[in-house]
Amino acid sequence: MPAPLVSHEAFQMLDAIERRGSFAKAAEELNKATSALSYGVQKLEEQLGITVFTRQGRRSVLTPAGQLLLDEGRVILAAAARAAERAREVANGWESRIRIGVEATLDQGKLFSRLDVFSAAHPNIELEVLETLLAGSWELLEHNRVDLLAGAVGPVPAHKGFRTQPMGAAELMAVISRTHPAAESLGRAPDLDHIQRVINHDTVTAGVPRSEGLSLTGQNKLYVQTMEQKLLAIKSGLGVGHLPRHRISSELQTGELLPLPLAAANPPQFLAWQLANTGKGLQALVKVLGAQAW
Repeated sequence: MPAPLVSHEAFQMLDAIERRGSFAKAAEELNKATSALSYGVQKLEEQLGITVFTRQGRRSVLTPAGQLLLDEGRVILAAAARAAERAREVANGWESRIRIGVEATLDQGKLFSRLDVFSAAHPNIELEVLETLLAGSWELLEHNRVDLLAGAVGPVPAHKGFRTQPMGAAELMAVISRTHPAAESLGRAPDLDHIQRVINHDTVTAGVPRSEGLSLTGQNKLYVQTMEQKLLAIKSGLGVGHLPRHRISSELQTGELLPLPLAAANPPQFLAWQLANTGKGLQALVKVLGAQAW
């Protein structure tokens, strides 16, 4: 036989009695007769086969079983309240979740600091963050697999219905590990033609992959999936490549990584979203992310 269900009203009743300390005060709060509240508790005890309250002088006190029931019930009451609030917000144009595609070169420390500000102001909006790269970022937005791109690298694809806001430029430095044999020649013109390049895979699946940074003609290549893997590969001496300056500041200070005498790559970056997406949460998030320089 299935266990009997406890109603939302019953949990509210237990919560009020415990907080107010008496049936009379709880009945006043709930706008019910005291006798109706007493009858409700009696029916609940009969339904579950437990004692919920005992009397201690003039005060009603929960039994251990009653306390467990109330603790679980308060979780349900809070979840129900959140669901109702989120439903009202969705009905008024506020999203329940925003999916953010974050370009691997973006300063994610700054990103999460700003997401914290947004979440504090909009606690009912869930955020989902995933890392993307190059053309793969735009592909996700085009196919509605993310709602917002942060740090997407230009140029912006034309005729896709995207709206964009500039975020400045990524600062990518060509670096080499101090343990790499070629590092010894950095004081003079280094011969980089035969050094392996460490390259991030573009996350695009249907379009044409892009590459940024060092020339790729003729050199051996080591492909990696994430920016963290690229950093570790270059630090290990497996090759050279461009990395975001903000990701390697400590390695540059200690000399673990050495800058190559090549021009930095500074591709423009954008916030981007679909023109058709008019969600209030998205627009609020764009304001937070674009409020300060990157």
